[in-house]
Amino acid sequence: MVYGLGQGGAERATIRLARGLRDAGHAVDVVVARAEGPLLEAVPPDARLIDLRAGSAGVWLRQLVRYLRTERPSSLLAGMEVAGTIALVARKLARSKVRVVVVNHNTLSRHTPRAKRWKERRLLEPAVRRLYPQADGIVAVSEGAADDLAAVGRIPRSQIAVIHNWVVPEDALAGAREPLDHPWFRPAEPPVVVSAGRLTEQKDFPTLLRAFRIARSARPLRLMILGEGDERVSLTAMANELGVAADLQLPGYVPNPYRYMARASLFAMSSAWEGFGNVLVEALACGAPIVSTDCPSGPAEILGRGRFGRLVPVGDSTALAAAILATLDDPPEPERLRSRAREFDLAGAIERYEAILGL
Repeated sequence: MVYGLGQGGAERATIRLARGLRDAGHAVDVVVARAEGPLLEAVPPDARLIDLRAGSAGVWLRQLVRYLRTERPSSLLAGMEVAGTIALVARKLARSKVRVVVVNHNTLSRHTPRAKRWKERRLLEPAVRRLYPQADGIVAVSEGAADDLAAVGRIPRSQIAVIHNWVVPEDALAGAREPLDHPWFRPAEPPVVVSAGRLTEQKDFPTLLRAFRIARSARPLRLMILGEGDERVSLTAMANELGVAADLQLPGYVPNPYRYMARASLFAMSSAWEGFGNVLVEALACGAPIVSTDCPSGPAEILGRGRFGRLVPVGDSTALAAAILATLDDPPEPERLRSRAREFDLAGAIERYEAILGL
């Protein structure tokens, strides 16, 4: 269960898990508070989409109680903290025996103070401390996210399982093989740095723009950021101020980012914080060289502490520019990167989720 099916990593992970569990022979309902977002089309056709039609947390809770009473699922996996707290309260109100497992997809201490809704900023951490101990299982998607959740939620670290988010390398490779008719990726054109993510504070694209200006002053270069979000206008204005607008493109959300990653000269991630960093694994699966901030949490784990991509301090545009130039001058072998991505394959994660869900 998640709030909706937008372009975030938690939503993509939910869809992949639903498909994996369905392929393993389990009946799956994809439960959403609101059936909206670009990933609606990705819901497996043999899984039921349950739209709770909830415009508020109160309606979400009431509708979930009704679902638990009428459908009586054996297990409920709640992605993100708000969904987790609502799931645990709903189970009690419904007097249900459903097994509830909560999944933490973000770094709670960084995410909560910046939440848009004041209730989430003030109430989420106390709710996590009170309710999470009642869960049948607690999962974090990286070691760093687990450590953070243990500290913020005052939960014994031993009670938090770490199950990395996953990719399906075959899907990435199939998407990478799709044609891409874009003038920037034609032969003899300047190198293209690709990034991807919601245009929000968390992704810190201003640092990437400043790094791009520095790197572009040393060699011809272009930057493409895939994704949509609230900061589009401010990023466009910043690109104009920095004088790089002619070599920047913001195409918005794209259903298949893999064909861009596979043709990129380099993939860059500038996040201030993450729970895991799904796009890094996806870029590895496409064989793209990577530069990333060493933010909490996930990139260092994914990139083997720097063995599979350069890591730089958060917010350091000079270091990010230097890493971009160094990687362009000496890119790693693509097959080595693809092999690393296969270590995050879905199959192992499915087995661990089956165990924690009691399936």
